[in-house]
Amino acid sequence: MTSARSLINGSGRLKLAVQRSGRLTDHTISVLHQIGLSFESYGQRLFSQTRNFPLSILYARDDDIPDYVLLESVDLGIVGRNLVHEQQADVVELFALGFGYCQLVVAVPNDSPYQKPEDLLSARIATSYPESARLFFESLGGSPEIVKISGSVEVAPALGVADAIVELTATGSSLQLNDLRSIHTILESEAVLIANKAALADPVKKENIDRLVMRMRAVNDASKFKYIMMNAPEDCLAAIRAVLPGLKAPTVIPLADSGFIAIHTAIREDEFWEKIEELRAAGATEILVSALDKLLL
Repeated sequence: MTSARSLINGSGRLKLAVQRSGRLTDHTISVLHQIGLSFESYGQRLFSQTRNFPLSILYARDDDIPDYVLLESVDLGIVGRNLVHEQQADVVELFALGFGYCQLVVAVPNDSPYQKPEDLLSARIATSYPESARLFFESLGGSPEIVKISGSVEVAPALGVADAIVELTATGSSLQLNDLRSIHTILESEAVLIANKAALADPVKKENIDRLVMRMRAVNDASKFKYIMMNAPEDCLAAIRAVLPGLKAPTVIPLADSGFIAIHTAIREDEFWEKIEELRAAGATEILVSALDKLLL
């Protein structure tokens, strides 16, 4: 019978650790499927093999992933940047994946006199990120008392356990519910693909890692653009081209109706509606918009 160890390591496969269950899990699995990997991820599986790429996927606790990568138990990991920072793991961040956004912040009670981190250099700080908190305050020349708490960090000031907290927040709603306000952002975090240096030094592994990064970049870049097709009078082309940022020059196709053209291009999602208004004002009509699945720049 084939052992789990041989299945995971066989045929020179890359090993990727992902979060088994948590806020990054669903989006991580979705991205792996989007980049064309075929594998099973249901139930209580501890690992999966991709059927169409030399990759084994291990499902792990998120705070174990940086160590797994650092110790070369796996070649790659998808994890929040906040955990890599907290563990000071000497790994290489290859690609920011564009989801799981959050911030590691210093927060104090709304009625607190503290206005900036420098006011807390000798205070008590409650946190589930003790190393990040210690390093941050040391960089300011302080050495506050760090109170490590595993959960419900936001309630610590109300209980008199601490004067302030260092904690992760995505929307700030948890801070508001507990009458706290952020006074400084220590770290901007999101899901990242990390690798160990040994894997990057191996030519065969490096080639397959580059293939994965290329696919992830194509999916990530596609999410930032909308593909648009529009019709316009031919004499409006100059005005429309002045509006379009595009990736390069737009594709222009003559229509059967004399004097009219079709124009195809891509517009960044974050400026989409403003550009559409400008295009209509420049003479564009029948504007068709579609999402991009992949975009190779």
